[in-house]
Amino acid sequence: MSSSFASRTYRAEGVVLRTHKLGEADRIIVFLTRDHGQVRAVAKGVRRTSSKFGSRLEPYMTVDLQLVAGRSLDVVTQAQTKGAYGHGIAADYGRYTAAAAIAETAERLTDSDGESSGAQYNLIVGALSALSRGLHAPELILDSYLLRALATAGWAPSFTDCARCGKPGPHTAFSAPLGGGVCPDCRPPGAASPSAESMALLAALLSGNWESADASGPQSRREAAGLVASYLQWHLERVVKSLKLVERQ
Repeated sequence: MSSSFASRTYRAEGVVLRTHKLGEADRIIVFLTRDHGQVRAVAKGVRRTSSKFGSRLEPYMTVDLQLVAGRSLDVVTQAQTKGAYGHGIAADYGRYTAAAAIAETAERLTDSDGESSGAQYNLIVGALSALSRGLHAPELILDSYLLRALATAGWAPSFTDCARCGKPGPHTAFSAPLGGGVCPDCRPPGAASPSAESMALLAALLSGNWESADASGPQSRREAAGLVASYLQWHLERVVKSLKLVERQ
């Protein structure tokens, strides 16, 4: 019995994406882990005031975990805080809504893709760390994360050369189905016509050029955010509901 229990025990480093109540005192927690992909586990008694690791398993915290594999849900037996990002995020509405959209996207992208879980884990931890410390405007951190997460999942957009024929740009038409910026010859009917400033912002967010991104204006940020949302929805084939709550300056 004990050997069977030991054989099902494993350790993982993970970030809490989402939680929901189970029974009177337990919670089901969705983690994205570095080495095991997405994990759903029960934290027993975590809602009791006497729980030893209740606050460590709140959304947007990163933790070192010990778990026992189960048939449908694993069980959390130990949790040690690795990155306490949740407190800094929860204290600010803009950061909180951006984090919610990041976590929802991460959950969708890693639900069936275990191959890129390590890279996706690093991306979300970096985004949550930046949010908690207020390094950049929350909406810019969010849009940068979304673009990079999609690229890591195999849907890298192009904002300089034409996404269809490769003609050097930048270009001033955008098509989510074709993969980003497109030249006049490849432009399909109904393609968006963003400003050059918005396209430059998108390229900066994808590459991590924060000096350029931080200097962008409100109009470019709003337009770029709309393009990111449409690109995300096209590839996920569903709406990320949390995006509707994100504050846009």
